[in-house]
Amino acid sequence: MFNPFPLFIGLRYTGSRRRNQLVSFISGISIAGLVLGVGLLIVVLSVMNGFERELRERILGIVPQAALYHREGIEDWPSLGSELLAQPGITGAAPFVQLQGMVAYRRSATPVLVYGIDPVEEARISVVENYLARGLLSRLGEEGSGIILGRGVAVEIGVETGQYVNLFIPAAGTQDRTPKLQPLPVLGLLESGTELDNTLALLNLEAASQLSSFPGRVSGLRLQVENIFAAPQIIRDLVRSLPGGYYSSDWTRTHGNLYHAIQISKNLVGLLLFLIIAIAAFNVVSTLVMVVVDKHGDIAILRTLGASSGEIMAVFMMQGSLIGLIGTLAGVAVGLGLSLCVQDLVAWLEVALNIQFLKSDVYPISYLPAEIRSADIIIVALTALAMSFLATLYPAWRASKVNPAEALRYE
Repeated sequence: MFNPFPLFIGLRYTGSRRRNQLVSFISGISIAGLVLGVGLLIVVLSVMNGFERELRERILGIVPQAALYHREGIEDWPSLGSELLAQPGITGAAPFVQLQGMVAYRRSATPVLVYGIDPVEEARISVVENYLARGLLSRLGEEGSGIILGRGVAVEIGVETGQYVNLFIPAAGTQDRTPKLQPLPVLGLLESGTELDNTLALLNLEAASQLSSFPGRVSGLRLQVENIFAAPQIIRDLVRSLPGGYYSSDWTRTHGNLYHAIQISKNLVGLLLFLIIAIAAFNVVSTLVMVVVDKHGDIAILRTLGASSGEIMAVFMMQGSLIGLIGTLAGVAVGLGLSLCVQDLVAWLEVALNIQFLKSDVYPISYLPAEIRSADIIIVALTALAMSFLATLYPAWRASKVNPAEALRYE
């Protein structure tokens, strides 16, 4: 049968004012420590989840998840694309021409990674259109002659939409060959808020092919896969099944280090904050030890009234668990609140202080994303509650060993 006695006394002890103000202060510090630890851990995990999401949905939505190349270019790419779409795990394919080049405007120049794309095919498997002005991708296909620059590239050389830039493409082969030069109007800017804005330029597929070493052909096909983590295995199996001359790349080679850095940072910071929660939880030990000392007389009276050692233990375990529950719930509320507004808060601070905390030329994205996952919140909350409960065992055991005669001798 459920005995409400420990719960009732534990609630009274938790909410009552104590004779010793130091005990109340330490109890408040214990709760504050739990709130801080749990709240910060939820915020950090949400931000790391946000970085992972942006890598997956934004960066890997623009650059290829996997790409198939041929050393002499691919001429009949529609047939090859249809063949690839019949393979398991591949959901989309689009042609591209990849070039290393340099754009120059007046006396400024900067290197760029040039992608020649078919706007219709690209829109089916890429999210690049989401970060362009409305209709800009269609203009790239209709006009043929024109270039879309990443915002960072445009800022670097000081060019604006409608002005002309010179695109230099180095010729393949010996060093004495003259690079190809093409004046192009800037049709618009790519603003993804990621590091790609500092390096990427988009051309029409046919125009880029004419600047390549194999005019009339494409460099390869970019692939969209069902599971991005299976992309390396899918593309390796695909290359083995094709004739010689084909080779491949996937996102783990181009952005794998970024993904692993996010995971390592998430694990390390999470471990440190879990230690903060552990320290805050074990502050409950000192709190309850002082409560036991403060309540020696009360414990002795309860024992003389017939309370068993187990019931005395349950009283103080209940009190410590309630402290842990209050701190954990408040910490979860604080963490969720901060996670929901952290992006707006950082943006406001950047405007107020006139500084930019995250720059896309240093960090993969120029803003602070956040993604709240219920699994993380549950794990953090259960861990904090478990630590708080374990911290109650020793003080509760000490309370159950109080000798009523000794405790009441000086009362």
